[in-house]
Amino acid sequence: MELRERIGALGFGAEGCPAVGEHATLQTCYRVELYARLSSGVEDAREELIDALSHAHGVERELLIDHLYVHSEDDVARHLCRVAAGLDSLVLGETEILGQVGDAFEAGKAAGTVGPGLSLVFRSAIGAGRRARAETAIGVNPATASSMALALAEGVLGDLRMKRALIVGAGRIGLQSVKALAGRGVTQTAVANRTRGRATEIAERFGATAYGLDELADALTWADVAITATASETPVVGAALVRDVVSRRSDRPLVLVDLAVPADVERDAGAAPGVRLFDVDDLRAGLDDSMVSRHAEVPRVEAIVDEEVESFRRRYLELEVEPVLSALRRQAEDIRQRELERTLNNLGEVDPETAARIEHLSRTLVKKLLHQPTVHLRERAGTGDADEVADALRELFGLAAHRDP
Repeated sequence: MELRERIGALGFGAEGCPAVGEHATLQTCYRVELYARLSSGVEDAREELIDALSHAHGVERELLIDHLYVHSEDDVARHLCRVAAGLDSLVLGETEILGQVGDAFEAGKAAGTVGPGLSLVFRSAIGAGRRARAETAIGVNPATASSMALALAEGVLGDLRMKRALIVGAGRIGLQSVKALAGRGVTQTAVANRTRGRATEIAERFGATAYGLDELADALTWADVAITATASETPVVGAALVRDVVSRRSDRPLVLVDLAVPADVERDAGAAPGVRLFDVDDLRAGLDDSMVSRHAEVPRVEAIVDEEVESFRRRYLELEVEPVLSALRRQAEDIRQRELERTLNNLGEVDPETAARIEHLSRTLVKKLLHQPTVHLRERAGTGDADEVADALRELFGLAAHRDP
């Protein structure tokens, strides 16, 4: 984790590496990945990349190498497809990762570092992620503690979007819970923490209200649901406190979901009128059921990944003939314009409508003449004959040699 934090936005180091033609960075709570399209062999480029990243981030080369994993060729697409589909996540089938893959793609496009090669990789992965969630149940049931907590609360309170939610604790699970609430459209949220500054920091990010633990009675009086996740060794929500809060609530129900181990909420608090208390055992039962159903979906998701990788492989091979096809289209357009100009000059005075029709005819002829050759060339390239097809096309039409990274 310390190294991951030091690396941060890994892609910035790739800017100074001549071997990198395109790149994009995927960064989540648990991973930092650099996707790159290279102008030289993977092994040579890998060494250049490690040097560039080490220098850019001030990280010892040996330390960086110890924590690297490297994929190349089709395995890059397979890896990112599995990531987007939730198969490579800490929690199987998590839904947030698909959005993070999409964000990485958009950021790369906005920065101008993503070209046609990586666009294909990311579109294939996003397609795999969307299909996995539309065609299987890999992401149907909640599979994180925070999402399960919200599911339990909804079982008592109904739709949470118009409810008030309090998060007690500003650590990893607390932050995850705030994000989960935002993802469900809950806008009335608050964060309570022993260190009020940390609560304020998170609250400002999500438009929430901040409380200190000394204000817990007021916070609980305000809330409809409270999710607790502190690192305290003793309960922070006592039964007496909850009974006092209930007396102020005008018969409004209160749901307490205790995610902490050891417990944050005294067990007797659940006996107060109108209070429903869920603990870790309640969550564990739901999570176990959820994960069993998700694991059953893995073979179907893997089949989707296989299909998307095969589609990527075919389309990526087709990219190799695109520079040649572009050169052919430019050559044809140059010829069309010269011949059109010559024809109009030979005809003398031609009214604008007739000139427009002649130009339309010339464009249509060129387009139709190139259509079938273009389709066949791409099909041949998709079967692995890209180099042979490209060389034949260059020779037949006298096109200059050109290769993309």
